[in-house]
Amino acid sequence: MKSKLPRAKRIGIYGGTFDPIHYGHLLLAESARQQMNLDLVLFVPAGIPPHKRDWVLAPEEDRVAMLELAIAGNSAFQVERFEVDSSEVSYTVHTVEYVQNQYPDAELFLLLGEDMLRAFPNWYQPQRICELAPPLVIGRAGREIEDLEFLSTVASPKRMKEIKKSRIHMIQVAYSSSEIRDCVAAGKSIRYQTPPEVIAYIEAKKLYRKKRGRKKKGEA
Repeated sequence: MKSKLPRAKRIGIYGGTFDPIHYGHLLLAESARQQMNLDLVLFVPAGIPPHKRDWVLAPEEDRVAMLELAIAGNSAFQVERFEVDSSEVSYTVHTVEYVQNQYPDAELFLLLGEDMLRAFPNWYQPQRICELAPPLVIGRAGREIEDLEFLSTVASPKRMKEIKKSRIHMIQVAYSSSEIRDCVAAGKSIRYQTPPEVIAYIEAKKLYRKKRGRKKKGEA
């Protein structure tokens, strides 16, 4: 892992499989950084995501390498390897607690798109996550979420006020990691969907040549 930035006082935590990372991910992170005055955005590639345990993902080191290539040159972006270096299922609450220990004086935020936010109350220990790193809400494809009251079951009234104020406005884009993988498998171009360095890596490593889905029964 890269060395910590001691002056990072406001940190966004952005988790995902990043399989592969694309311009939508980068735009979301940059929009949140700018609008919320974040000093640092930590990209946290999932090791064993609880909601995708049965899915075949690209090797962890490949996903990390593509992330590193995509964020190179942006001093406010950093890859955090906590989840990929763990042999346990990647629960966000553990990641947030780890980041808090690494940056005890920083104010933490969790970057969440609308699709993930809707499922957030069913996550493992969502109350604890809200306490340590309240969600920054980004509507899918730039759309603003009208009603956030469903979060009141896991967030205190104080946190709810903060969450409602922390809506991120983002240019409308609709990039998709799954569509990128499908394009590669079909021999189609993925130009302008992900950085050229990531495309070159995918080609060199021959990633995503076959369509993937759930693991077969008995497969490790």
